[in-house]
Amino acid sequence: MAVIVNLLVIFSATILIMGNTSSAQLSTNHYKKTCPNVFKVVKSVVKSTVGKEKRMGASLLRLHFHDCFVQGCDGSILLDDTSSFKGEKTAGPNNNSVRGYDVIDAIKSKVESVCPGIVSCADIVAIAARDSVVLLGGPSWEVKVGRRDSRTASLSAANSGQIPSPTSTLNTLINRFRAKGLSTKDMVVLSGTHTIGQARCTTFRSRIYSQTNIDPSFARIRQGNCPRTNGSGDNNLAPLDLRTPTFFDNAYFKNLIEQKGLLNSDQVLYNGGSTDSLVKLYSKNPKAFDHDVVAAMIRMGDISPLTRSNGEIRKNCRRIN
Repeated sequence: MAVIVNLLVIFSATILIMGNTSSAQLSTNHYKKTCPNVFKVVKSVVKSTVGKEKRMGASLLRLHFHDCFVQGCDGSILLDDTSSFKGEKTAGPNNNSVRGYDVIDAIKSKVESVCPGIVSCADIVAIAARDSVVLLGGPSWEVKVGRRDSRTASLSAANSGQIPSPTSTLNTLINRFRAKGLSTKDMVVLSGTHTIGQARCTTFRSRIYSQTNIDPSFARIRQGNCPRTNGSGDNNLAPLDLRTPTFFDNAYFKNLIEQKGLLNSDQVLYNGGSTDSLVKLYSKNPKAFDHDVVAAMIRMGDISPLTRSNGEIRKNCRRIN
């Protein structure tokens, strides 16, 4: 039995080392010689897009999150279905929900015109997420790059619960993030990116009609655009942050203290549990939130990247070469 336990420990350590080795191969200057203007090119498209529709900034950030949580940050979410291949786009957490694919296409097209065959789609997603946060008033950070694109995707993994659902409990959230090498603190600050973006009625209907840990006036406001009956107004949208819905700040945490979290997975962060103290901290200290969300975004971008000869650099983000 001891031998088996030791082997399991060695195996787990090996996997951890392999993951750390891959992320260690990422760097902020990976394209310094091969495509020095890549960051400027990406930013120009994101700036133009977010300038026309601020919600798209939140969508590009979410695209990065949903990519990294299935197979790692490898651009697998971008692959279209074919007659012989099922990608991740139709998975429950992504279908009719994740947006921004066309923006990534536009960026890729511009990048290819400048540096053909050099920059991965996975890196473009990571850079676009950072630019979106900055353009909506949030903190900046240097994006590590050097990821390569997967030749596969996993519909089953995307449907398996690896991406936390809006109905998640606190323990589920902690465990899902821990499985990706992210701490409880990382989970709380990354949840704080819900300071931007919107959610569909179908994701918060049960909360505004059935839960008691919700401000009554807030619930009534949301009920006005989200009918109780399933199938009625399912795609009606509401801002995740009612205070400053298109500005990246710490208002999300202030909302939670007032029981005005839109999703169950939001409000569980401040509901008498182990993360209450972090929510209080970030509600009072925006600098702490900015500092910690930057660190967490960098760690999320390090999840199981493909590097060196693994994967490929796609010419078209929607299909393998």
